[in-house]
Amino acid sequence: MAKAKIEKITLSQARDIPFDKLALSSRNVRRVRAGVSIAELAEDIARRTLLQSLSVREVIGEDGQPTDRYEVQAGGRRYRALELLVKQKRLGRQAPVPCIVREDGILEEDSLAENCQRVSLHPLDQFRAFQALKEQGLGEEEIAARFFVTPQIVKQRLKLASVSPKLLEVYADDGISLEQLMVFTISDDHARQEQVWETVQRGYNKEPYYIRKLLTEDTVRATDKRARFVGLAAYEEAGGIVLRDLFSQNDEGWLQDVALLERLVTEKLAAEAETIKAEGWKWIEAAPDFPYGHTAGLRRVIGEMEPLSDDEHARREALRSEFEEIEQRYFQESDEDLPEEIDRRLAEIEAQLDAFEERPVSYDAQEVARAGAFVSIDGEGRLKIDRGYVRPEDEVPVADDRGDASEARGDVDAASPSSVEGAQFASSQDPTNTSSSDADADGEEDGLKPLSERLVMELTAHRTLALRDALAGDPDIAFLAALHALVLQTFWRYPTASCLEIRAESPTPTVQGPGLKESQSAKAIDERHANWEKQLPDEPELLWEFLCDFDHDSRMALFAHCVSLTVNAVHEPWNRTQGRRHHADQVACAVSLDMTAAGWTPTVENYLNRVPKARILEAVTEAKGAGMAELIEGLKKSDMAEQAERLLTDTGWLPEPLRTPGVETASVAGEGAEAEPDDQAQGGPTADLPEFLTAAE
Repeated sequence: MAKAKIEKITLSQARDIPFDKLALSSRNVRRVRAGVSIAELAEDIARRTLLQSLSVREVIGEDGQPTDRYEVQAGGRRYRALELLVKQKRLGRQAPVPCIVREDGILEEDSLAENCQRVSLHPLDQFRAFQALKEQGLGEEEIAARFFVTPQIVKQRLKLASVSPKLLEVYADDGISLEQLMVFTISDDHARQEQVWETVQRGYNKEPYYIRKLLTEDTVRATDKRARFVGLAAYEEAGGIVLRDLFSQNDEGWLQDVALLERLVTEKLAAEAETIKAEGWKWIEAAPDFPYGHTAGLRRVIGEMEPLSDDEHARREALRSEFEEIEQRYFQESDEDLPEEIDRRLAEIEAQLDAFEERPVSYDAQEVARAGAFVSIDGEGRLKIDRGYVRPEDEVPVADDRGDASEARGDVDAASPSSVEGAQFASSQDPTNTSSSDADADGEEDGLKPLSERLVMELTAHRTLALRDALAGDPDIAFLAALHALVLQTFWRYPTASCLEIRAESPTPTVQGPGLKESQSAKAIDERHANWEKQLPDEPELLWEFLCDFDHDSRMALFAHCVSLTVNAVHEPWNRTQGRRHHADQVACAVSLDMTAAGWTPTVENYLNRVPKARILEAVTEAKGAGMAELIEGLKKSDMAEQAERLLTDTGWLPEPLRTPGVETASVAGEGAEAEPDDQAQGGPTADLPEFLTAAE
């Protein structure tokens, strides 16, 4: 059987045609401008000449005969770029242009085929091409200039090219998405990249956020206060590696060597502690963090700021006047944003005024010799120094009225109600009491002797009862006396300076969850306590007169602060105190306590990872509805907790121990409601979830 004859094809001619003989065809199918701009394409042609010929046809004249002119049917953008170069006189009007001359077929079909059959370069080929250019000596800036992109884009593409070759091949075969590949650039360890990819392949969750979590699970975020305290530059100089996500808008980073970071933190804190100790303090304790309430039971030494000179005082008043003038001019007359220069000036004034308030503090040398300081790191990664705390064992023994050193607690017990009544009973039952007193009187010689201890006790017992009766008839003075006793114990720890047997204990929570010390409430309490500390007199003996001069509102505010520090609403299984939790609920209702407004929100760390999956689903159901809970029901515990945290954000949901009976949080009014389809389509409740959870819907 004879073989079928294969028809030979003939390719179109290639010719150089002068530019002034070319014209853009009106029948070109590309009408919408897209891609690289004409100006950028012209610069590219000027740099590396025309890389692709134009496709043209002869223009037929009115007589039906070919003319010496040609119309461009494919390559219109290249023609416009050449036209721009001619206008700029960088290319001659008669410069020869490489062209492919078509003689048959439909012009629109050729134009459409030229555009439709074009295949864009695979991103991986582009990454590798950039890598090859760099290996040939081109810098990132030069590559960016040649391809009209930013240097950041060049860095990103070079970073993608550095991912494990095994993963790049998977990406080339469409086995991994570009978003997933981008996450792997966080780590430079190819073995770790491949290990994580194998783990991801065996599971159901292949989302980029989950890959990032696996790659950084043994690292410390660059935003961690320890990392800020040490500084990334110092950490890297010591040999530490920082994993960076070049594709993150927030310039995220993770410190890989946690042990090195801890060592640098310890060394820097120790150096700072030595500097502080040189001031003469008896002891220094240094740690990245101390538990909330670590200063309980310690007396605080209040120092004095260096006084302002006349010039400094005048400067401060001038700054305050300028600040008030700007406030009146811009904040009262208009609600618009401040001009940039005014906003900058306000910031400068605030910084200078803060400097006046943060002047060096001087302490009494004797107090420094018995006190110490805590050196730690605050929430922003700055050095935090708390000076002037005296431990009970370092206190000077308190002398009683007779000049003898005695234990303060013993004097108080002697004046307690039970002790007074006991003294009265003992006096009436002791047959030798009167005779001994009389003997003292009979034996008195020319000089006066001190009253006997027994007689003083009897007399002061009478005075105690009379004082009780009188105080009960004067509520204002009774309030003042109670305030005096509370303030003494809250700020001085001197219970012997008051005749009232009122004990104000400020217990430190027996357990402390994550973030307790940095909570909104803890910061507010510490700031309020420090403000009162600055106002109170230095010596407890001056406190009574000080409080007498206080106005009513100030007394009430100080009283509320002292009473607030005695609250203990912690549930302790070993403490069977009846009614504590019930009373805590009553007080919370009275003050309309809303833990959401107090800054508490459910997170993986403080709640969701510490309860069973059923509790997580219960929380999501209450806050977002059963539909949202069903979306995360099949997830692993850790992933479910992460997604629940995102769903519960800004909902106001609270676990039962934090709820106040009768007080509804800000955003839970619609709890349990199902999400409407329209809401979901418009970025409603499901907009917070990753695509792999919402795609099924």
